[in-house]
Amino acid sequence: MIITKTPFRVSFCGGGSDLKAFYEKQEGCVISATVNKYMYISIHPYFDHERISLKYSKTELVDRADRIEHRILREALMEYGVTGVEITSTADIPAGTGLGSSSSFTVGLIHTLNAYTGRPSDKAGMAEHACDIEINRLGSPIGKQDQYAAAFGGLNFIRFLPGGETLVEPVKMKKETLALLDKRLLMFYTGRLHDANRILTEQSANMKKTDKTQGLKQMCGLALELRKALEQDRLDSFGTLLHENWLIKKTLASGITAPEIDAVYETAMRHGAKGGKLLGAGGGGFLLFYCEEDRQAELRESLNLREMPFHMEQDGTAEIFRE
Repeated sequence: MIITKTPFRVSFCGGGSDLKAFYEKQEGCVISATVNKYMYISIHPYFDHERISLKYSKTELVDRADRIEHRILREALMEYGVTGVEITSTADIPAGTGLGSSSSFTVGLIHTLNAYTGRPSDKAGMAEHACDIEINRLGSPIGKQDQYAAAFGGLNFIRFLPGGETLVEPVKMKKETLALLDKRLLMFYTGRLHDANRILTEQSANMKKTDKTQGLKQMCGLALELRKALEQDRLDSFGTLLHENWLIKKTLASGITAPEIDAVYETAMRHGAKGGKLLGAGGGGFLLFYCEEDRQAELRESLNLREMPFHMEQDGTAEIFRE
């Protein structure tokens, strides 16, 4: 048996510039961090060597990989030609909450299958492989940041070059500043799931509109500004930059926000948050806020939402068990 764990991520600034419709014309960039919430995937020889047993949110038992219902599992197992196995996935947080769970699943699955078949597993290779499966082969209207975040781990400035190359550059800051940032980030569940594909399809189409493209350019500028502030160990502008990014993000496509979400956000800003954003494509999931320690109790009380305690992590996808 082999088990891997692959982290989820929170994105701070620049999300959306990782869509091909944007970065093929102009370099995109995001700042994101992986968190200690994970996708676990295990693989084990199955009793029936002619079948494949799959356990995720549902159970499948098939005799051929091309009969698998789960699109990512089907595509990956057809490629690897693996049969006679049982594959199980378990996640700390459900899909549709804005933490990049789908891409964490894909990266984790590739890592697990590589380990099982003896193939090499370098981080960049796994990230690009996941992008190829999700974007090129399955046609998902998503970007590339989640795959690279899940593979590499840590707090990174990720660049998306017009030629298709992706560069992951760790944000260099003092441990004390990173620990303080970790304490000041709070995450709350809105109670709503989102349809990322629908929102991202519209957002990609909107790249033909000058104002939408300009919005993403401004968000990339905020990501650059945030990187500079963090590498100078300045957290004073973190909340403001997060807030400015969210104000622009809301204009990129319909469905990114909703009146109920806006109301929660405005309440948070009145009760201690310096800035925040809805994670992922939008529409639901988790709200992230930057709030200094002396007002965190006030913020929690004012929102009356389920908080998801978390910490940033540094490792990316990892094999954690082999027997």
